[in-house]
Amino acid sequence: IRDRVSTQSTWGDAAAAVTGADVVYTDSWMSYGIPTEEQQVRMKMFGPYQVNAALMGHAKPDCIFMNCLPAARGMEQTAEVIDGPQSIVFDEAENRLHAQKALLLFLLNSIPK
Repeated sequence: IRDRVSTQSTWGDAAAAVTGADVVYTDSWMSYGIPTEEQQVRMKMFGPYQVNAALMGHAKPDCIFMNCLPAARGMEQTAEVIDGPQSIVFDEAENRLHAQKALLLFLLNSIPK
């Protein structure tokens, strides 16, 4: 791990940000329980960053798509992306489940007997 180098960049343009990417990851900007007036503000602000097929077309052909879930289809990403062949969102969720089970087991085994 010490020999690896990683970089982080900030982009104002979604297409430029994903060009040549191995992974496209988005998080929810339209969570449940957001007031209607706030939804419109968020859609206007974040809509240009929605992950859709056209945007994924700028990434590498074998690029994978990730989202930590829950995800609102048609908001952060389109249904064709989250349900498409490049999406590994359910594999990602499954991995999180195993980590949570391991933590639960650790905590339960920590209880004095």
